[in-house]
Amino acid sequence: MANVNHIFTPDYPDSSSHTSAFDIGPITNVESLVNAAEGSNETDNGKLPDIVAETTRSNQEVELEETYLSIAVQVFIPFLIAGFGMVFAGLVLDRIQHWPVFEEITELVILIPALLGLKGNLEMTLASRLSTQANLGHMDTARQKFSIIVGNLTLIQCQAIVVGFLGAVVAVVMGGIKSNDVELDHAYLLCASSLVTVSIASFVLGLITAGVIVFSRYVHINPDNVATPIAASLGDITSLTLLSIVSTVLYDSIGTQDWLAPVIIAGYILAIPMWVWIAKKNLATRDVLYHGWTPVVGAMLISSVGGLILDFMVSRFEGIAVFQPVINGVGGNLVAVQASRISTALHKQAELGILHSEGNEDEEAVIFISPVNSFCGKGVHSRTTRVLMAMVLPGHIIFIYTIDYMKDGDTSLSTLFILVYLLAAVMQVATLLYVAYVMIHWMWKKKIDPDNSAIPYLTSFGDLLGISLLAIAFQFLYLIADHDTGEHSSLR
Repeated sequence: MANVNHIFTPDYPDSSSHTSAFDIGPITNVESLVNAAEGSNETDNGKLPDIVAETTRSNQEVELEETYLSIAVQVFIPFLIAGFGMVFAGLVLDRIQHWPVFEEITELVILIPALLGLKGNLEMTLASRLSTQANLGHMDTARQKFSIIVGNLTLIQCQAIVVGFLGAVVAVVMGGIKSNDVELDHAYLLCASSLVTVSIASFVLGLITAGVIVFSRYVHINPDNVATPIAASLGDITSLTLLSIVSTVLYDSIGTQDWLAPVIIAGYILAIPMWVWIAKKNLATRDVLYHGWTPVVGAMLISSVGGLILDFMVSRFEGIAVFQPVINGVGGNLVAVQASRISTALHKQAELGILHSEGNEDEEAVIFISPVNSFCGKGVHSRTTRVLMAMVLPGHIIFIYTIDYMKDGDTSLSTLFILVYLLAAVMQVATLLYVAYVMIHWMWKKKIDPDNSAIPYLTSFGDLLGISLLAIAFQFLYLIADHDTGEHSSLR
């Protein structure tokens, strides 16, 4: 399926005003394509290839090559904001794991990574998709902004309800396999809590993400650098807070208002056709509605496996819960920035399915590059990789010491713990950045739009990899700890 992006052009009173709005210059072949699009809306709905849309920017926008410093500054500040959001999410998770509803219904712990992963499945994908549209000049008018943003908010609402329901069903099944028992009241509670959480969180975070991208364009900042971290900054804390509140309310209603959870589930399921109809009517989201389900459902299943590992490890090591949102969130944020940038670059270079080498349009890009070339190459993506890797150590050091301070030093941050934890974090991010390059170029070659498909897989794989490496780190520290001295007491 050929890739197209939709241009929503305002109605001009005459042709001269239209020409001034899009200062194309002497590129006659592009001009003819634009005029053809105006005269045949009934046949092509105003669709233009990405490479044509790129040349129709207003005000002859000139892209300057980004330096190490500009990338670092634009990425690091949102990265820090997002990191502190994940720190507070970790503290919330550390506290709510002892609440009666979480101790009684352990499937909620299995559900947590899937819900937190939805920011990668939905909000970060939304950020990547809107960033590409903004960089291609498709969100420069009020009409374009309104149509694209409303369509995408409707789309993620539909996806959130479906994936939230499936995530709850998977958690119920996994919990039933683990305990050989499924209680109907608990299953209703799990499904209703998941639906309310993902619906509200997706709407609020979607609005924030769209606002960040519009503002970034206004102040001439590349939205690819800031949108995905900001989308995640409130994602974890919002989802965990909503889940804990809603699940507690529904837990208290068991035995007195048993109808509440089933009514909530029925209401959300009945609302799905309405969201589907609205998203289908919008040209900006119609294609994603038809073909965007495999990544989000697949990512949810991968995150659920990570949730099963978390449920098992939380019962062994009490201190692991507070670090889980941080290590997963940092990896997800950094790889999402890289994925969004690579996807935008590919959209600008050529049509979907055509790969050009960086700096040489006559040569096809190599998909399966070596890790050495990925990290040490001269291309713009290798430069971004080095900048992002440079943020891992200082970022995690800031975050884990913030956790230690907020917990009044109960986390026993020994030198050995810090070294092992940072090693796990570096391994996770390095793996994700390399996989991102290969996956996105492979998807582009196969005519799969990476804006809709790459980030869900990358963030869910990052969640699974992060919790697995964290579990290995805690197990290693437990095996070498001197239990008689009380060191690493938080690992017990």
